Amino acid sequence: MQDKIWLSPPHLSGNELQFIEDAFQKNWVTSIGSNIDEFELSLKNFLKNNTEVCTLNSATSAIHLALIMLGVSKGDEVLTSTFSFIASANPIVYCGADPVFIDSEPDTWNMCPDVLEEAIKDRLSKGKKPKAIILVHLYGMPAKMDEILSIASKYEIPLIEDAAESLGSQYKGKPCGIFGQFGILSFNGNKIITTSGGGALVCHSLEDKNKAIFLSTQARDAASHYQHSHIGYNYRMSNIVAGIGRGQMEVLDDRIEARRKMHDFYVDLFENIDGVDVFSEPNTDFFSNHWLSAVTIDEKKTGRTYEDLRLAFLESNIESRPLWKPMHMQPVFSNAPYYGKKIAEDLFKMGLCLPSGSNLSDEDKKRIAKVINSFFQNKK
Repeated sequence: MQDKIWLSPPHLSGNELQFIEDAFQKNWVTSIGSNIDEFELSLKNFLKNNTEVCTLNSATSAIHLALIMLGVSKGDEVLTSTFSFIASANPIVYCGADPVFIDSEPDTWNMCPDVLEEAIKDRLSKGKKPKAIILVHLYGMPAKMDEILSIASKYEIPLIEDAAESLGSQYKGKPCGIFGQFGILSFNGNKIITTSGGGALVCHSLEDKNKAIFLSTQARDAASHYQHSHIGYNYRMSNIVAGIGRGQMEVLDDRIEARRKMHDFYVDLFENIDGVDVFSEPNTDFFSNHWLSAVTIDEKKTGRTYEDLRLAFLESNIESRPLWKPMHMQPVFSNAPYYGKKIAEDLFKMGLCLPSGSNLSDEDKKRIAKVINSFFQNKK
């Protein structure tokens, strides 16, 4: 059996160890230390646009803190993308609030602005003004931010920008993660850079960052003894993990370039295969890091399904993955309000994420190409 080709494996530079060793030598094996400070600073410098960054133990924690800081509580409603990983929705429930799911639009696969406004109007007609909007940039593709921001401003609803998959992506030249009142980043093991696990909350003031740090370190009051006037959480990133992040930030630009080249590889590979579309930017306003390259397969034109291709890859020990199953189709959210038609549902029925790692070798690419070419030459 040949070695497994993973969907999106970690890709370390080798320099991470020096920052981890520095933490050990200085005995900063805790949730404070220079690695945290420097990692946050490097992220702030990368994002620019007057941002402050608080590193945490996960992007899920960052979403939860953002909701808390916006005052989301029991009985509130939060609008969010249905086409996403469940971590975009779960923190809404942590707050005792209710998610309201919004369908995608076909250009970027992200939240549809028209459906978003339709949902807001309907919730208002029912006496329920949504407390927040959680927008997701799917697979690294920026959403239609001008339209989304205009609607959020019109109805005075704060926006949380889930950029967990889109570090390095840009909309009209500005980085994803800086458009909302809060932004969310992820450094999970499969992301474009990793700290093994971890995330960050992007803020627009030092006051908000300090509040996030306070809440993420058990909300301890300024006293010599342990005193707590607020509920807090154990969400802060460790100085060890942040050391991995410092090493990863040194190669972020290279990782973005490599992921985009993988997308180009698939565009070339599928160029003459009718019925297969590679997920790509709709125009030059959008710059995707192409964290994951994905395709949709029209069964009527190809005679094949995404599941057929997934199984063909599996036979060659290559990992691929269906697109996200929409949240409104998940059993746990079966009773949640949903607005839209079937854009996200149809994408789920047609789409597959392809191996996209920045460390795929030429030999790996040959194996991938061989499976795809053989698969579409041998139609049913």
